[in-house]
Amino acid sequence: MDLEAQIQLLIDKAPQDGITPQLITAIAPVLSAIASSLRHSQYYILQDMDERWVMTTLSNRANPELEKCVIYAYPTLQDGKASIDAVSNPQVIVAPIPVTHVLFQLVALEPVDSIVFFETTGTTNNTVEIERSDLQALFQRSLQQNYGRSSIPPDIA
Repeated sequence: MDLEAQIQLLIDKAPQDGITPQLITAIAPVLSAIASSLRHSQYYILQDMDERWVMTTLSNRANPELEKCVIYAYPTLQDGKASIDAVSNPQVIVAPIPVTHVLFQLVALEPVDSIVFFETTGTTNNTVEIERSDLQALFQRSLQQNYGRSSIPPDIA
């Protein structure tokens, strides 16, 4: 599915509250720009049986008190399954998610600091990390350009 169709699907599935579809339309250029910089149009995300994305907490080797919470996005079903096999968890499944939907969901995932996109199948060496705070800032800037400062709800992200 191409990026334009993915964004249209986000708009179509959004709550028809008169606001959310407009907000998605306003941030669509940001979603498209970031998604087009990634190699794949969809990624595979590990989920539990309730469809919640599986988070991984990473610690800084030099400073173990520094931690961040990430979600891994795999380029193929096989890569996702290999990571499940590594942790041997039968309660985890691998689900394909369009790349724009992964990015859109990142903003709503409060405990998550970033999503790590694995770009090359079979290896964990080639990654792109998108930080939630950076994405929120880009969305906010896009909304301000489209709607002006005063009409943006302060709790949008």
